[in-house]
Amino acid sequence: MPDPQTLRLSVQNMSCASCVGRVERALSARPGVTDIRVNLASETVQAQVDAPERIFKVMEALDQAGYPARTQSVRLNVASMSCASCVGRVDKALGAVPGVLDVSVNLASETATVTYAEGAVELADLLKAAQDAGYPAEPAQDAAPEDHSARKESEARVLARKTGLAAGLALPVFTLEMGAHLVPGMHDLIGRTIGHETSWLVQFVLTTVVLIWPGRAFYTKGFPALVKGAPDMNSLVAVGTSAAYLYSLVALFAPAVLPEASRAVYFEAAAVIVVLILLGRWMEARAKGRTGAAIQKLLGLQARTARVLVDGDTKDVAIERIRTGDILVVRPGERIAVDGEVTNGSARVDESMITGEPVPVAKTIGDPVTGGTVNGSGAFQFRATRVGADTTLAQIIRMVEEAQGTKLPIQGMVDRITLWFVPTVMALALLTVIVWLLVGPSPALSFALVAGVSVLIIACPCAMGLATPTSIMVGTGRAAEMGVLFRKGDALQQLTDVDVVALDKTGTVTEGRPELTDLILSDGFERSEVLALIAAVEAQSEHPIAEAIVRAARTENVARHDVESFESITGHGVRARIAGRDILVGADRLMTREGLEIGALADSERRLAEQGRTALFAAVDGRVAAVIAVADPVKPASAAAIQALHDLGLKVAMITGDKRETALAIARETGIDHVIAGVLPDGKVAALDELREGSRQIAFVGDGINDAPALANADVGIAIGTGTDVAIESADVVLMSGDLRGVVNAFEVSTRTMRNIRQNLFWAFGYNVALIPVAAGVLYPAVGLMLSPVLAAGAMALSSVFVLTNALRLRSVRPAMDESKPVQAATTLSASPVG
Repeated sequence: MPDPQTLRLSVQNMSCASCVGRVERALSARPGVTDIRVNLASETVQAQVDAPERIFKVMEALDQAGYPARTQSVRLNVASMSCASCVGRVDKALGAVPGVLDVSVNLASETATVTYAEGAVELADLLKAAQDAGYPAEPAQDAAPEDHSARKESEARVLARKTGLAAGLALPVFTLEMGAHLVPGMHDLIGRTIGHETSWLVQFVLTTVVLIWPGRAFYTKGFPALVKGAPDMNSLVAVGTSAAYLYSLVALFAPAVLPEASRAVYFEAAAVIVVLILLGRWMEARAKGRTGAAIQKLLGLQARTARVLVDGDTKDVAIERIRTGDILVVRPGERIAVDGEVTNGSARVDESMITGEPVPVAKTIGDPVTGGTVNGSGAFQFRATRVGADTTLAQIIRMVEEAQGTKLPIQGMVDRITLWFVPTVMALALLTVIVWLLVGPSPALSFALVAGVSVLIIACPCAMGLATPTSIMVGTGRAAEMGVLFRKGDALQQLTDVDVVALDKTGTVTEGRPELTDLILSDGFERSEVLALIAAVEAQSEHPIAEAIVRAARTENVARHDVESFESITGHGVRARIAGRDILVGADRLMTREGLEIGALADSERRLAEQGRTALFAAVDGRVAAVIAVADPVKPASAAAIQALHDLGLKVAMITGDKRETALAIARETGIDHVIAGVLPDGKVAALDELREGSRQIAFVGDGINDAPALANADVGIAIGTGTDVAIESADVVLMSGDLRGVVNAFEVSTRTMRNIRQNLFWAFGYNVALIPVAAGVLYPAVGLMLSPVLAAGAMALSSVFVLTNALRLRSVRPAMDESKPVQAATTLSASPVG
């Protein structure tokens, strides 16, 4: 009977004593859970559990009772991981810590993200578990963000030196041994000069130096892992090269032990294998450093210092010391340090790193500015509103890092295979040796050694472990550069399964604010005069339609008038006295109520309504002067983006709370396939369920607070980055730009990345499936071909380099739709007179 273990969890949603009782009852009903203590003040639960696995039952009970346990995540830098088998062992070691809920290990970035029950696990427990497994770890947050790239560069330099040293020592060994076999007359030359035994002694000395100096790490890591019963890639190299080396020692110093036909040395195999694998690791380290290029580029956007206003004077301050509320001064050409709000001055700011739009944005007092963007012209001051980890740029970097550390569903299969792959290969190598000894031709022992070592060397599973994470790192990084942020990395895979893209209307398909689209005049009236009078009336209202009319008047710089009197006519419109003239603005029923003849404008009003626009009439001094149309205009890029989604084989639907006529008009204009209109905010989830009929996968695109439930409910939620924080937090993918072209680019990156992953996996698995039998010697009976261990080492190194190089191709992915190019707006103002 195991000793009981004390479990302490932090619990959410407890607000009164009755909550305490419900938590106690929920836990008491679970077997193996005793001595339950619930503390309302500290919002914690303490209990005794009879086995570590009971923790999951406790958390399940709390969740079902409505009081879920809080969880935390920590990111660890993990050392000594070299292949996919290491990933499996680190995952297993960390997952075995009681209270750990999820582990995601990334070989490419050499990190592990651990999610655990708050209060149940200490960081020290995780570090100890990793250390005991042979993979020392440290908290990633203790290191600067640049450390991964710098660490890989440093590692690459060290490996380059080791490779150069090993190659310099191995070249004479290779020349002496292989030259004697391949170069005519060289065998006799060696015999006449230094002698064959001396040649073997020279090879012995040089190879020994290679193994104990540049190649030492293979043995100091590989053999301990083998002793623990958890062999890894280093174990394969250590066993294979040691077998060749020890066999050669026997042939050199105790030749009588071996049959005469088997007296040969394989020092060159051991030495050259170490050189080639070091070369492969050096190339891997260089490539791994480049997989994080996107993060480095984002980090390069961060200012290092800022000019802060203190008692009327400016002072250079490190970015880390800026606090919310500080007033910062920005001069032309400088990078803005943190997020804030302009308090003095004006400028034009290049925000392309956020929006993708190349045109600088005018900023004046009260406008927001974003850290990392660049001031073009004009000097200004701004108040810091978000600093440190809260800035937009810091959040973008964090999202990219989290997405890069994600384990896709496809990776689960790889992990299960590679965990058992190395032990299986070692068993195959042993079987290969036995078969050759039993049925192989003379000298059977030499053939057995060559085949066994070749199997060990060629089967290193590095390529398998790198196939998925490197593609994710490069793909999500490139997506970020294109303005597509994968908050949840598994959305990369899920997007490829989507059948229907459902769009919110307001702010997603349309601009999100009404604009004056038409002003159709009766004979005898001037546009500027009528617009000025209407705008003066509407300036008294805060309704969005009124604001649209006032904005149009301001844009056209028409005359401004004072309002002498104003009267609101409920349900009909408004009446006002302006510049001595009587003005009416309202629906057709207001004109009818006042006995005014609409005349020819009636047809125009009907046509505008059919187009989904809100139409109003205006009358001046008892005569109908104009019909005004206001609409939320479709974003210029929406129609082209929807067509691009159709080209990808996707159906497009629109969900809106607007009336059906308006929604259908927009659908006709943009090419949307299916419309669900008149939906209340809480009905969008039901609308998604309707679209799911037939087991279709749904991606939902939205930007508002009322879109958050739908974003969370969809198979993939895509938030327009110009939307609210609530919507963004509920989404799987965030688009930094404000239009639908980003959705097309998200699908493009997803498709290209998943294709790249499948290519990598096909190569990694296909390479092993094809070459392990060749290394074992299956071709020898038919064609007399044996794979040299040296060639096996070269092929193994090349397989990893191929996978990394293929993943790096994703850095050249181009946007399917270039968001930096302006799109001609489809809607124009009309000022046609009507007779």
